[in-house]
Amino acid sequence: QVQLVESGGGSVQAGGSLRLSCAASGLTFSRYDMGWFRQAPGKEREFVAAVIRNGYSTYYADSVKGRFTIYRDNTKNTVYLQMNSLKPEDTAVYHCAADDRNPHIATENREYDLWGQGTQVTVSS
Repeated sequence: QVQLVESGGGSVQAGGSLRLSCAASGLTFSRYDMGWFRQAPGKEREFVAAVIRNGYSTYYADSVKGRFTIYRDNTKNTVYLQMNSLKPEDTAVYHCAADDRNPHIATENREYDLWGQGTQVTVSS
């Protein structure tokens, strides 16, 4: 059974940091590009960051560039999202996703086939 399980969410004050983790099981992790998306109340799910299979290339949404870092450990089947300088507008449910179909870094929801349930991040001002 394929599973993506996020953890590490929580409540933090503006300017603080959190590190999210996404543990994958039931799949050959190193064959998948991995992405992080987020969905705030009343808004559509939006792309945050992605990392390719070998971890050597990453891509970020403009809104998080310079503050968030995505990286992966293929020996642990885990992808991480280090979030620094958090802002209230970062408040959302964060989901990880896996893609093995596209030859490029995918940034659209529809390009990912596998999704985790999400973890809540709340940033207070």
